[in-house]
Formats: sequence, structure tokens, C-alpha cells
Amino acid sequence: MPHATDNRPRALLAMGPGIAGRLFAERHRTRLAALTRTDPGLVAHDLAAPGPEVAAALAEADVLLTCWGATPLTAEILAAAPRLRAVVHAAGSVKHHITDACWERGIAVTSAANANALPVAEFTLAAILFANKRVLHAAQRFRALRADHDWLQDLEASGNYRRTVGIVGASRIGRRVMELLRPFDLDVLLYDPYVSAAEAAALGVRTATLPELCARSSVVSVHAPQLPETRHLIGAAQLALMPAGSTLINTARGSLVDEEALLPELVSGRLHAVLDVTEPELPVADSPLYDLPNVLLTPHIAGSLGNELHRMADQALDELERFAGGRPFADPVTPEVLGHSA
Repeated sequence: MPHATDNRPRALLAMGPGIAGRLFAERHRTRLAALTRTDPGLVAHDLAAPGPEVAAALAEADVLLTCWGATPLTAEILAAAPRLRAVVHAAGSVKHHITDACWERGIAVTSAANANALPVAEFTLAAILFANKRVLHAAQRFRALRADHDWLQDLEASGNYRRTVGIVGASRIGRRVMELLRPFDLDVLLYDPYVSAAEAAALGVRTATLPELCARSSVVSVHAPQLPETRHLIGAAQLALMPAGSTLINTARGSLVDEEALLPELVSGRLHAVLDVTEPELPVADSPLYDLPNVLLTPHIAGSLGNELHRMADQALDELERFAGGRPFADPVTPEVLGHSA
């Protein structure tokens, strides 16, 4: 039904090629059209070199709806968007495209980081439970030895009862992992220098130093943000403290783990690993990580995939509805928060 006085904000989609088709189902496009004045079929892939149609839409846009592959919003691009007041990011981190020029302009920013944290935390929960149960090891031995094997003896040290799990970083994902671990008979330690013992207790965990956490945990799961000070947070000293047979899980960023220090521990078989991220993001073709039996290596799949992208779209459109109604974002991103987050 036409709007008598159409005060809906003008929106422009800005993201990499092919993303919009995966992000939005028909119901999202219908809702987007109801909330904003936009052409859902017009997607800006490169705001630095826009065609005439995108340039005209950018000049009128009140809000950008972004996702993976969005162009960094430089001062030059913002100058071509004089009406722009907000960026709604339908994915996790905004560090790739939100620049200092956005904060100087006073542009409001929000992201779907909460929605994207859920599948990562679910992946991590499964990895923790499978690691303590020695599922990967059992499956590989079963395949190799078939029925000719003493399974009880081989898995005598496995199990999740009263194991200690170490969480490195009380990020959105780290906090969600701790929440998901609550129903299980596990003891959870947290290393995060910004979290007090009282706050940790409210989360149902206990704080520990990083050395203590590594030494006591059967599984160490990394959830810290990628910052200069967290590079190689898990290095040779921390790995050496981990008990033989324990598992390192990294679903955060590859740079948080010193891979050169980790490889000897894995090649020797002393440690196990679940690695969804590496440095470089794709290991070189001859990396031992591809073939080691004690490593579960996945190509950065813990985050939103398939229909999980629709959860991010739902959150982004919820925020767009708040913007259209003149209300503040429920999950704003600020320069202060961005400085110590992913």
C-alpha cells in the first residue's frame, strides 16, 4: 500500500558479489521494502568506483545495509553520501569497512555480531564434547582396524565427566560457549584480564591465569579478539604447559596461536587440535595440518553458513526497524568497544 507521506529512510545495500542472494530470503526482501525506500535488487559491490545508479543511490542514502565484502567507508566515499546517518552490518566484525571517518562524521553503527556468535559457539561446544570423548581418534581407529580392536582399552581415558575446559577470552562467543557448557559436568576456567572474579562467578566459571588455565585444562578454546597484543597469545610456553593428550580449539583468528610452536606438538602427537582458522587463513598446500590424524582442520566454517545467514539478516532488519522508527540500536558498535573486540 503506498505511503501518503513516505518518511521511510532510504537504504542502499553494500556488500560483496553474491552475498545478498545468500543473505536474504524472500521474506527479508519483503520486510526490507516495507521498512525502507530501497531497490533490493541494487547492490553496491564497490562504493569507491560506483556506476551512475549506485552513485545516485549513495547520494540519497540515509543508511547502508552492509555485509561481507563491503567497501571501506573512507572520507571520500562519505563525502559522496551527504545524507548518510547509519550503517547496519548484517555480519560480525565491522573493522574491515568502518573507518575513523565514520566516527568523525557521527554515523551510528550496529552489527549482527550477536547472531554470528551463536553458530561459532555451537561449533565450539560440539568440538569440546567430541574432543574429550576422543571421537576423531575413535573414528579413525575404527576405520583402520575395523572390528579387530579393543575399544574399551583404547578409550579408557576419554569422557566429559569432571573435565576442565579452559576458555581464553570472554568475548561474545566466549560468553556464549560458557553459557552452553553450563548443563554439563565440566569445570570451566576463564582467562580474560578484563573480567573480575565476581563477574566470572556470575558466568558460572572461575578465573585463572593463562599458565594455570593451560596446565589444568583437557581442552583449551580460544575466543580472544585479534589485536596487536593478542598475537601469538598461545605460544610455545603456553603449549608446553598443556597436558599430554589435551586439545587446543581455535575458532577465533589464526594469529592468536603461534603455528610454528604448535606444529611440533601436533606432529609428535602430544597435543590434539581443532582448527577452524589458521595463519595464513588457508594453510599452504604442503602443510602437515591437512594430514595429521590428531587435527580436525576446517576452512573457517564455524561462523554463519547456509540458512544461518538468515539469522544475521533478521537481526540486521530488527536494527533497521529501530532506525526507521527513530529509536537507538539495540546492539550499537562504538569506537571504544571496537578497540578491544573482533
